[in-house]
Amino acid sequence: MATVRHPAVAGRFYPARPEALLRDINSYLAVSGEKVSAMGCVLPHAGYMYSGHVAGAVFARLELPARFIILCPNHTGMGKPLAIMSEGIWETPLGQAKIDAEISSELSQHYSKLSEDDEAHRAEHALEVQLPFLQALRPEFTFVPIAVGISSYEALAALGEAVAAVISAHSEKVLIIASSDMNHYESDAVTRIKDQKAIDKILALDPKGLYDVVIDEDISMCGYGPTVAMLTAAKKLGARSAELVKYATSGDVSGDRDLVVGYAGMIVQ
Repeated sequence: MATVRHPAVAGRFYPARPEALLRDINSYLAVSGEKVSAMGCVLPHAGYMYSGHVAGAVFARLELPARFIILCPNHTGMGKPLAIMSEGIWETPLGQAKIDAEISSELSQHYSKLSEDDEAHRAEHALEVQLPFLQALRPEFTFVPIAVGISSYEALAALGEAVAAVISAHSEKVLIIASSDMNHYESDAVTRIKDQKAIDKILALDPKGLYDVVIDEDISMCGYGPTVAMLTAAKKLGARSAELVKYATSGDVSGDRDLVVGYAGMIVQ
């Protein structure tokens, strides 16, 4: 019997009723722009009311393949440091999303530090909130869920190299999604300055530079690990440019500029 990962944040981070969820998603996708075939992207994962418009701006620009590798931080501290699920399904109010057993297995073979572990994913929101967008836009997709709870640059780079090796062995397109919010709980002015430093490194396709600036400048970008791995993989696969599609802070919605969270939506191609 297949492992089923039930929704952890439906009704909190996004609507639990399918019709309301689709209505919200469609409103976030109501933006224009030339569609691109990307190797990777950075997407925020806050409640949809705060960051859905940033995620939607990116999703609206992407030519979505049928296969995804989704890297997210581990906010809960549960489970293994590098946790992958190699089989089963994830449920959202829009239905079931199937894990890509083939690519998951290949990744585990390429990188021994990946551990088969659903505990790290059970209550984690950062990956779950991406799935309804994919379900609305790309029915019948499969994905690999990886929760990243390590901070070693060498381990993150090795993960990215393994991702690139597996993707390069497939003729089908596979999109790498790095789920990350930006700086947390400082003023809007400070957050925008800090976030720009991190964004500049992503735009330069510089994973080590991103890692260093996050540590050195004390930027509380929760998904820097997934982003470092995604950038490493994308560069190995031949990426040549990155684009900031949209940036915002929670203060743009709440009006509170004293304590905000930053959100960046970016495409790597």
